[in-house]
Amino acid sequence: MIEKRIVIMLFLVSCSISAQIKGVIKDSISGKPISYVNIWIQNENIGTTSEEDGTFRLHAAEKNKNLIFSALGFEKKVVKAFDGMIVSLKPTTYQLDEVVIGDKRAETKEVEIGQTENSMYQAFDNGPRIDTKFFPYSTAYKKTKYIKKVSIQTDCRIPDAIVKIHFYSVDANGYPGEELLDKDFIVTVKKGVRKTYFNVTNLNLRMPKNGIFVAFERLSIERNRATGSYAPFVLYSLIEKEHLFTFTGGKWIKKSKQNPVDGSDKMMIHEPAINLILTN
Repeated sequence: MIEKRIVIMLFLVSCSISAQIKGVIKDSISGKPISYVNIWIQNENIGTTSEEDGTFRLHAAEKNKNLIFSALGFEKKVVKAFDGMIVSLKPTTYQLDEVVIGDKRAETKEVEIGQTENSMYQAFDNGPRIDTKFFPYSTAYKKTKYIKKVSIQTDCRIPDAIVKIHFYSVDANGYPGEELLDKDFIVTVKKGVRKTYFNVTNLNLRMPKNGIFVAFERLSIERNRATGSYAPFVLYSLIEKEHLFTFTGGKWIKKSKQNPVDGSDKMMIHEPAINLILTN
């Protein structure tokens, strides 16, 4: 009997420590649910994504944590977590750079950028976080200044998975800045190990003169659920760079070399296998 009581007490303690938080996210004006919202426990590498109907669930080690809600087209919100919460996000007014479309010539040139000499790729479970790849500007891009396609290499264990691709400007400190789109860019990745190209011509993206960050975000939703994880795995290449930017815990983290001993600030990092195709 005593052993049974001890087991019950341990079960209750574990339940109190590991809290499950459920809720729904809605547009504060229309009242409609908001899908694929980033949800993070503040300052922790624990997060999830809202489902298509705006619902979400998140396991936290402790109660009374702050949750960060972030979605393109809505103001970021930080609130105290509790089960059964209803979170209303306020839409933002985007002021994007004006796109001037003239008499564009027929596309006669294409160049793929972002390819690395290291062709050995490794699959990683990259969630919950957003890893970026930086594409610096080159004067050679003057004749191919439009971004036509973006490609990602993935290892998908389910028939198809939906993912989110981000395009960020570069801020004054060299960090990923504002998103260059006014709505989410959601794509589908098929089963298997493959490189998939997505046409972004209609997004009217140009190669910025201070470079561009492109990022891959896997969505932690039921549709993407695979055995013990969420699909797909992202393929990464091992390269030498000065730093890597990762979005986790609701903020950007800059990873750089600590105490360089060889006189170089560069380090070996795993960078997501993302390429861009530019055209004229």
